Amino acid sequence: MKIESLDLPDDVIRFYLDSGIEELYPPQAEAIEKGLIEGNNLLAAIPTASGKTLLAELAMLKAISKGGKALYIVPLRALASEKFDRFRSFSSVSVKPGENRGLRVGISTGDFESRDEWLGSNDIIVATSEKTDSLLRNETSWMQEITTIVVDEVHLLDSANRGPTLEVTLTKLMKLNPNCQIIALSATVGNAYEVADWLKAKLVLSEWRPTSLREGVYYGGNINFHGSQKLIDPRTNDDAVNILLDTLEEGGQCLVFESSRKNSVSFAKRAGAKVSETLDKLTRNALDELVEQIIENGETEAANELAKCVRNGTAFHHAGLNSAHRRIVEDGFRSNKIKVISSTPTLAAGLNLPARRVIIRSYRRYDPNYGMQPIPVLDYKQMAGRAGRPHLDPYGESVLIAKSYDEMAGLFDNYIDSDAEDIWSKLGSENALRTHILSTIVNGFATTRDGLLEFIEATFFAHQNDTWGIMDVVDECLDFLRDNKMLEGDEALLPTALGRLVSTLYIDPLSGAYMVDGLKKIKNPTTIGLLHLICKTPDMRQLYLRSNESEIINDIVMAHSDEFVEIPPRSKEMEYEWFLAEVKTALLLQDWVDEKPLDPITEKFNVGEGDVHAFADIAEWLMHSMSRLAGLIAPEMSTDVSNQTALLEKRIHYGASPELIELVSIRGIGRVRARKLYDNGIKTTDSIKEAGLERVSELIGPKTALKLFNEIGLHLDIRSEEPGKVNSQTMSSLMENEQSTFSDFEK
Repeated sequence: MKIESLDLPDDVIRFYLDSGIEELYPPQAEAIEKGLIEGNNLLAAIPTASGKTLLAELAMLKAISKGGKALYIVPLRALASEKFDRFRSFSSVSVKPGENRGLRVGISTGDFESRDEWLGSNDIIVATSEKTDSLLRNETSWMQEITTIVVDEVHLLDSANRGPTLEVTLTKLMKLNPNCQIIALSATVGNAYEVADWLKAKLVLSEWRPTSLREGVYYGGNINFHGSQKLIDPRTNDDAVNILLDTLEEGGQCLVFESSRKNSVSFAKRAGAKVSETLDKLTRNALDELVEQIIENGETEAANELAKCVRNGTAFHHAGLNSAHRRIVEDGFRSNKIKVISSTPTLAAGLNLPARRVIIRSYRRYDPNYGMQPIPVLDYKQMAGRAGRPHLDPYGESVLIAKSYDEMAGLFDNYIDSDAEDIWSKLGSENALRTHILSTIVNGFATTRDGLLEFIEATFFAHQNDTWGIMDVVDECLDFLRDNKMLEGDEALLPTALGRLVSTLYIDPLSGAYMVDGLKKIKNPTTIGLLHLICKTPDMRQLYLRSNESEIINDIVMAHSDEFVEIPPRSKEMEYEWFLAEVKTALLLQDWVDEKPLDPITEKFNVGEGDVHAFADIAEWLMHSMSRLAGLIAPEMSTDVSNQTALLEKRIHYGASPELIELVSIRGIGRVRARKLYDNGIKTTDSIKEAGLERVSELIGPKTALKLFNEIGLHLDIRSEEPGKVNSQTMSSLMENEQSTFSDFEK
């Protein structure tokens, strides 16, 4: 089917033709035949790189050409950024009749207590499922204007963490906009027909790929495929290194999936020694530029480890890296500078990063309850699907590694020749339901127990199960919400002011209950006590407590015993051990706000730089929530902590002491540079101006200093006779010659 034959605006057709897309792939053609651009709901369960995004684009562009608005829901912020960048390429495409302008695209992934009304002027809005849920909770007006909803990675309905939010959000959107078109994009799953039936959608189910995928198992010196073998030259004693060297020799790149962060780092180092021997001078020069970027964007030893690997043409990738490093690695791989990425399975979750060959070094993952366990078939298919770059590779290969013939036979049976598992709703537990029941009542989707039952009947859970069993759990949730004064009434369910605030803050009601109880009891509010209060909540990630840490942290608790709201008795071993893990998490955050360098923090707590930022992000949100709750229940509190929590929220955001807040609030001046300025007597914006550009340049470097002066509204005409040296005019002459305007601060 030709692009030109589609009923789309001329500008859209021209855009795709200019992009080199003239003909649809078979699954795309099937989607058109099933009413994709005629407004029909559709579920596309097709392999990676089979053109799912194009399906979404065609549906959205058609809807926008008829005056509609599209919402594109993704599971991850990184994926949201990737899609946002892609859709911005339509900014020059005129779609709406009578309007001579391109498409407007917006992105929303952050602040959970915000309506983001400004996004309503866009034609396409990209958001995570959690942000979409929060927009519904905050009653954002433009949500009712959405005419097309695209749900990427809809098989994540099966995820215990993200599935319930995605499911409830979709249920609400279908009730809010019953005539809205829904396009769901999924990996191939066992019960795609069941998901399609729930969404009242046509199903496109296909195994077709633009680049053929060969799935095999390495054993006995060969990659064994169905009906053929490929001999691998044994150049080293590491099978995976031998396989990737074979890939590079054929001009391809390699993704290697490992079972843990530690293993991914070790393999990247080990492989680098051999990969470096294959690099030409041009590639080495390009890699040196990446190395500079990595060092510039890192504060820890992990940055140096990554830089050493990248210099050799390899890299590791996991959630412990900071976001800048992950982006450098991804872009370096896409541009074929980095030849091999060794990764944890996080890289398989949605990011568009294909390679000629995918090596799955371990098909087992650690489960804290059961030890090393085989991964699901769906996870294997997601990783294997990364093999083969469309239009770049003649084929793609995924390779599992076996140590015996029986293991090889088992891998063929259990993975290569198996279908992905069915996906199941995870909405049935109290933990999953508690927050969504409150938000459903607050937003008026249900106002009685019967109304709640009716709402639940519309969920994927009810589509798969009888609902009589779940109502006992619903009643337990309602009792909890009443007991904690978030809900009133038996017949009519009415949210209290506390219930409304907890819902809009996007926190678990149990977190809200813990915070309110703690705020009422707290008598000696200190940094560690307030941090522990948020670390006690179920919304906070907990650090794992190692056996040799219990006594150390217990000693800290004893030394600060009057600063904690409540300390469980040591006789309750499990409860006390959990408490110590909460304190350990609070201690990491205390080191962060006390400006401890990242290197010792990561070493002390056995985490990555990315983990520290992730803990800080969650903590900032929870401290903001506690600050808002403190404002609401102030008359019931024995000690007013609202000023302390508001300040601590800022300190967590910047990782800085109170005296640095004014300096770190200036964009581009992080806590390290701010501390250097402060310790040299430059403590405020005014003192920056008084010090002058030359003095500030000596402390933080000329480039950063120039950016700093621009940020505070002083635009300098810099001329330098010597490279690296900045000549500055006097501040008084600058102020006389240039008047700042509002646009100077609009950045």
